[in-house]
Order: sequence, then C-alpha cells, then structure tokens
Amino acid sequence: MQHEPDTVDQTTEAGAKAVKSVTLALQGGGAHGAFAWGVLDRLLEDERLRIEAISATSAGAMNAVVMAYGYSRGNIRGARDKLEEFWREVATSGSIWNPARAFPWDSWMRAAGLSADLTPSFLAFQAMTHVFSPYDFNPANFNPLRDLLCRVVDFKHLAACPITTRLYLSATNVRTGKIKVFENKDLSVDVVMASACLPFLFQTVEIDGEAYWDGGFMGNPAIFPLIYRRGSRDVIITHINPITRRDIPRTAPEIFDRMNEIAFNSSLMREMRAIAFVTRLIDEGALDAARYSRILIHSIRDDDRMSALGAASKFDTDWAFLSELRHAGRACADRWLAQNFEQIGRTSTVALREVFL
Repeated sequence: MQHEPDTVDQTTEAGAKAVKSVTLALQGGGAHGAFAWGVLDRLLEDERLRIEAISATSAGAMNAVVMAYGYSRGNIRGARDKLEEFWREVATSGSIWNPARAFPWDSWMRAAGLSADLTPSFLAFQAMTHVFSPYDFNPANFNPLRDLLCRVVDFKHLAACPITTRLYLSATNVRTGKIKVFENKDLSVDVVMASACLPFLFQTVEIDGEAYWDGGFMGNPAIFPLIYRRGSRDVIITHINPITRRDIPRTAPEIFDRMNEIAFNSSLMREMRAIAFVTRLIDEGALDAARYSRILIHSIRDDDRMSALGAASKFDTDWAFLSELRHAGRACADRWLAQNFEQIGRTSTVALREVFL
C-alpha cells in the first residue's frame, strides 16, 4: 500500500472549522441502496467532511454518479437534491420492473404478516430466472433504469468535469472473469449499467467490444483503487449486504439470499485480509513506514436492520420503503459520526481481524 502523504485536516476559507478528507466505498444491493442514500445524505450534510473519491458497484455506482453529478452542478446541496431526485424517480418508475409487486395478492400477504419472499409472484419470478435467461424473457433488453439515469445525470458533463468527485466503478468482465474499474473519463450510462448488470435479469452490457456483468462478483466494492490514488488514506465502507446473520436460513429464499450475501461480500473480505496483512507488516517494521502508509478503514453498517430484509425487498421500490431505508441509513451514519469522527485520520474504527478475517 505505497501511498503519497495525505492531507487529513484542512481548514475552510473562514478558518473556523477543520475539514477531514475521506474516500467512500459503496456496496450494491438493488433497492437496498436507499440505505446508502441515507448514509450519503448524512455525510454530505456534515460540513466537517470532504469526500475526495468513491469506489462503487451496482446500486452503489448509481448513488455515486448521481451524487457526483449533483455536486458538480451545485456542491453539497446539489448532491443531496440529485440523490433525492433519483430515488423519487426510482419509486415512480418502479412498478414497471418490480416483480415483487407484480400481483395484488402480494400486498395482501404482506398485510397478513407473511414474508414478501414467499409471495406467489416473487417465487414465480425466482423460478423463471432459473429456467429462462433475460435473452428469452426480455429479448428487447428493456431496462427502465437506463432511461431514468439519463434523465437525472448528464454523463458527458460528468465525464469531462475537472472538479467533480473521483469515481471508480467496478464491473466484471464476462469472458476473463477479471474486474474492470472505470474512472471519470470513461463514464457513460453503459458503464453504470454494466456495474449493475445482474445476469439473471439483464443481458450483458458491451463496452468497447467487451461484455460485462455486475461488478459485485469481483469487487463489492473494490478498495484497491482508493489505496493506489493520492490523497486521503481514510476509507469509509457503506455496507448493504449483511456480513453476519444471527439466524440460520431455513427456507429456499432465505438460503438463496444468504448465498448471494456471502458471494457478494467475498471480494471485500479478501481485500480486507490483504490490508490487515500489510498493516501488520508496517507495525512489525518489515515495511518502511516512510514509503508505505497505513490505510485507515471505517465501516458504516447495520447488519440487524439489513438482515431483517428479504431478497424480494431488493426489488421493492415503494416510496415509503425507500424512505424508511434512507432514514435508517441517515441514523446509522449519524451514530457513526458521533462515535468515530475524532478518529478519522488517526486510526481505523473497525477491527479488521474481528470483522473480516
């Protein structure tokens, strides 16, 4: 983790307040990305933080480009407004592509206290994706999220803007199985669609002759781009997929959901192991501390809250549900700031070995 010296505490023009620079790592997770929206909203609101760069995947990539574009147009207020605009658009368009709300008996079952994961429409949808590919049931490759993003974000402006937040969006190369990290100059709606391309729902996204699937297979999110760049050594990871669950999954949807959580957390766990290893070498003097900086890892997560949500709710775009997740994300970030802000720039606030190893 060779690293240039970073500027941890900066002073505003008024000289009245210290500003700490950080980078963010945003996981994907469908509609659960509204939790990260809440986290971002609270972090942006805190004038003591400056977000230098974001590494993101899938729904995290959508949050990242929307936030960065809003910031490029109107600073912090613009970023917060654009995020709300995006998620309101998701709620408005959601009924078009939301299989969990496709039939009216789903709401009846939820009203009766039954899991949305067991509703007839979701079970039928899940079974269909195991038999038919998106080339079969969606030959026109219809994806309302593409049009939605184009309405909210001017990608040409975002790719060319020299002052916007640095972005690193991950996708998985279908042929090679390797991770591809797209940066600001590469940005387009196709890049975001590639990062969010779940292969059982959408056809592969082709960019410059290469085919891509969801970045979560190889980096959810990728941490190494944030390590290799110059600048802040503080990385704040916003988790969508629970790392731990208290209960053993018993039903087929629960088992399927937990398998996905483990798979989509695996790349992050491997990177955390590498960071912990290099940190130990620095502590033991095996690496020159003058040439290698300690990467400071922070973690904003609410495993209990996210574990209570089933797989079907990743498709739930009801505004009340999205607003609830936003509120949960804001509250989680608020607690994290109250407990950990003073440690930014000084030490990691997550026990790497206990949590990730």
